[in-house]
Amino acid sequence: MAMKGGGYYSERTRGAKDVIDNASGMLLDAVDQISPPRGGQPVTLADFGAADGGTSQEAIRACVSKIRSRFSESQIQITYTDLPNNDFSALFRNLLGYNQESQETYLAEFDNVFVNACGIGFHQQLLPDESLDIGFSATAMHYLSEKPCTIDNHVHMVGATGEPAKAFSDQAAQNWLDILVARAKELRPGGQLVMLNFGIDEQGRYLGNTGGVNMFNTFATLWKQMSQEEVISDAEFKNTAFPQYYRTIDEFCAPLRDETSPVFKAGLRLVSAHTGVVRCPYRRAYDEAGGAMSAREFAVSYIPTLRSWSEAVFLSGLDSNRTLEDRHAIVDTFYKRYEDLVALEPAGHAMDYVHCYLAMRKAG
Repeated sequence: MAMKGGGYYSERTRGAKDVIDNASGMLLDAVDQISPPRGGQPVTLADFGAADGGTSQEAIRACVSKIRSRFSESQIQITYTDLPNNDFSALFRNLLGYNQESQETYLAEFDNVFVNACGIGFHQQLLPDESLDIGFSATAMHYLSEKPCTIDNHVHMVGATGEPAKAFSDQAAQNWLDILVARAKELRPGGQLVMLNFGIDEQGRYLGNTGGVNMFNTFATLWKQMSQEEVISDAEFKNTAFPQYYRTIDEFCAPLRDETSPVFKAGLRLVSAHTGVVRCPYRRAYDEAGGAMSAREFAVSYIPTLRSWSEAVFLSGLDSNRTLEDRHAIVDTFYKRYEDLVALEPAGHAMDYVHCYLAMRKAG
């Protein structure tokens, strides 16, 4: 399920960029730990689940700079991966500076840097065995390879109970094993893996649920209201569920600590793990404006960041017999209702980012 294209994702997800920028030191630490390339091989880096590449661009640039300072004569190869329906055109436009005021990107700044893209999902191995020095992923690995079931009374696993909750948990556990084993195969001995994943922290907080209005509950409430009003059918409501799972830090770390797990046997080792919260930049701007920004202005600035990654889920939940125009009109109405709700009472609305920050290495 790809992000909204045309550069919309990066333009409307400043918070995701803040998460990456705040953790860019983890990438630089990874550069310090990799072994020198052998026999004229390039230093290789991959960004898994890169979307349009905009949110990670500055962090990747810092990583390239550090690689160049450490291995001045080595070529550098960067692979961006995402689903086949990702907007790779926007990705390359970002890399070439077409979507920004300055066209000075790391491709123009550094020589002997080569970029390619892979349009295959990250749940499987994407690169040859022992070919990768540094693997990176931010705000992506919560996506499941498939939606295991419907959720009758909600739109996200955070609101699921009973059998649906177990089905999502089981799917996520298998997917996490698959992801880590694939990355372990790709990494060279001594290779590093840095992942910034959505999750549930030790206080039970998760994306859009850090003490104020629960974003996913709001999604479900508004979508249910549209079902009760027969704007959408009950079947369409039940068919709408995010193919996502927010893991706890224990769920993230378990296969890396269990010596009997296929992940541990493949040589992947945990270096560090911690959780952290990055404040919603749109809420922060509203609070700092001190009355200079109206509630409606806040709502208009805030809702697009929700829409940038969630719209495809609501569109896909609608009956395929509906015209595309009808489906888009329904989803437009849905987000307009959310905007009106925030504008009416902005207190508590924020999409704070809750991540688990993982550093791993390939033994050897």
